[in-house]
Amino acid sequence: MSDSAAADLDPAALRALAESSTAWPFEEARKIVARLKQHPKDEVLFETGYGPSGLPHIGTFGEVARTTMVRHAFRVLTDDKIKTRLIAFSDDMDGLRKVPDNIPDKELVAAHLGKPLTRVPDPFGTHPSFGEHNNARLRAFLDAFGFDYEFASSTEYYKSGRFDATLLKMLEHYDAVMEIILPTLGPERRATYSPFLPVDIRTGMVLQVPMVARDAKRGTVTYEHPDTGERVTTSVTKGMVKCQWKADWAMRWTALRIDYEMAGKDLIDSVKLSGEICRVLGGRPPEGFTYELFLDDKGQKISKSKGNGLTIDEWLRYASPESLSLFMYREPKAAKRLYFDVIPRNVDEYAQFLDGYKRQDGKQRLTNPVWHIHAGTPPDTSVPLSFTMLLNLVSASNAENAETLWGFIGRYWPGVTPQSHPRLQREVEYAIHYFRDFVLPAKKFREPSDGERAALMDLRDALSQLPDDATAEAIQEVVYEVGRRPPFLDEKKKGKDGKPGVSLDWFNLLYQVLLGQEKGPRFGSFVAIYGLKNTIDMIDGALARSA
Repeated sequence: MSDSAAADLDPAALRALAESSTAWPFEEARKIVARLKQHPKDEVLFETGYGPSGLPHIGTFGEVARTTMVRHAFRVLTDDKIKTRLIAFSDDMDGLRKVPDNIPDKELVAAHLGKPLTRVPDPFGTHPSFGEHNNARLRAFLDAFGFDYEFASSTEYYKSGRFDATLLKMLEHYDAVMEIILPTLGPERRATYSPFLPVDIRTGMVLQVPMVARDAKRGTVTYEHPDTGERVTTSVTKGMVKCQWKADWAMRWTALRIDYEMAGKDLIDSVKLSGEICRVLGGRPPEGFTYELFLDDKGQKISKSKGNGLTIDEWLRYASPESLSLFMYREPKAAKRLYFDVIPRNVDEYAQFLDGYKRQDGKQRLTNPVWHIHAGTPPDTSVPLSFTMLLNLVSASNAENAETLWGFIGRYWPGVTPQSHPRLQREVEYAIHYFRDFVLPAKKFREPSDGERAALMDLRDALSQLPDDATAEAIQEVVYEVGRRPPFLDEKKKGKDGKPGVSLDWFNLLYQVLLGQEKGPRFGSFVAIYGLKNTIDMIDGALARSA
C-alpha cells in the first residue's frame, strides 16, 4: 500500500485494520465494543478521576492522555457512530485530611481540616474555595493540552441530586455493601465504618461515624454526633452525606453508567471491591485497564507527598508535550522510571516514529505511537537533527544562547532557520535548558593517558587534513582509521567494509576526554555539524588541560 493510499483510507478500511491491530488502545477499545454487543447503549462514557487536595500532576496527564487514546480507538472501531464522552471527575466533596506543603497561608487551611474541599477557604485567594481553586487548575491543565472532556464536580453532583437515586439504592442494600467492605478492614476501622459519611449541618465537617439506625423508606440514616453524643437523623440525598471512596466509586459508576475507567496497579483491590458494590447496586462495572506505577531514579514509587520523580512542569521545561505523550503511550503495563534522564530518549524516539510514519502502510501506522498521540493525524514535520545531537552541540560549545546553536545548524544546513523550522527552534530552547540544569553540573573531563594523548594528536592531525566541507561519512572514516591502531584496534570485529573493528574504548575516550560525559553521538556527524576547526580546537583544549 502506498503512503497516499494509507493516508486516505476510508472508514471501513480503517476499521478493518483497527479490528486486528495489536496496538493496546485498540485492544482496550475492542473490550468496549464487546460490552456494547451485550448491553447496547446510545453513548459510551469514559471517566478519569482526580483528587483535588493537590495540584494536577504528571499521573493526571497520563491517565487522561491514555484514556483519550482508547476513546479515539473506539471511535475508529465504530465508525464514530456512537456518541462518546470523557468525564474528568473531581472528588472535591472529600474531606481535607491534611494541609498540603506547597500552599500559602497554611494556618487558614488548617482551621478547616475535615471539611469538604469546596468548603475550605482558598489560600491563594482567587476562588471561593480551595477545591474550586484546584478544579480551575485542573481544567486549565487539561485545556492546555487540548483534551476533549467534560468537567464534573462531586459537590455539584451530590447537591444537585444527580446521585440521589443511586444513594437511595445503596441505603436499600446497605447490609450487602457492608458485607463486601467489612472483611477488608481491621477491627478498629470495622467498628466505625459506614459507606455514608454525614456532613455536619453546624460545622460542615465530613464525619467518620457509624450508623445507629437506617430508614430506607424515608431515605435517612441516624448517627451519634461525636462531640455531643446526640442522635442526628439526616437524609442521604441532596448532598447531606458523602460516600466513603470505594463505595463512592461504585456509586458513581452506577449513577453515571460509566463504561471505561483506568486505574493504577495500587488500586487493583479497590477496583475489585467497587465492582462488587456496583453489581449490588444494579450497575455494571466499567471495563478497565490497570497501568503500572511510575518510579523515581532510585526505583521507588513516585509519590505526590514525597515529591520524588518528575513534575509535569519540569518535563515541559525540557521537552515537548508530544514526547511526554509518547512516554505515556509506551508499555503502560510496565513500571517505568519517570526521571530526567528518560527525556532525551523520548524526544528522539518521538521524532523517529514521526519520520517513520511517512513510509509506513496503513497497518503499520496503526501501531505507530504517533497515530495514537495525534488521534490519527500526525503532523507532517521533521527535525533535521536529533535532540541528543543538540545536547552534544550545546555541551561542546557551552552554548548559553540559541544564536550560538543556530550558527552551527545554519552552517551545516543552509536555509534552516528558526522561522523555517519552528519545532527545531523549540527543541533548541529545550536543549539549552536541559544542558544548564543536568549536563553542565555533571560534566567531568577525564585526563587521557600517554597512549590516548598520542591517539588524540593523530586524530587532530588527520582531521586537519580534511576539507572544510567534508561529509559526516568522510569524517567518521577518519575517526575509524585513527582508532584502528593499538590499543583500540579490535581484530575480532569487522567493519562493514571488511576492515578490522574498533574498540568501544576509542569512542568512550572521545566522549569522556573531549565532551566530559560518558556517552555521545556518532562522532563523524557531530564533527560535521560542530565544524572541523571547532573540533580541532576542542582537542587542543583537552590536550592542554592534561599537559
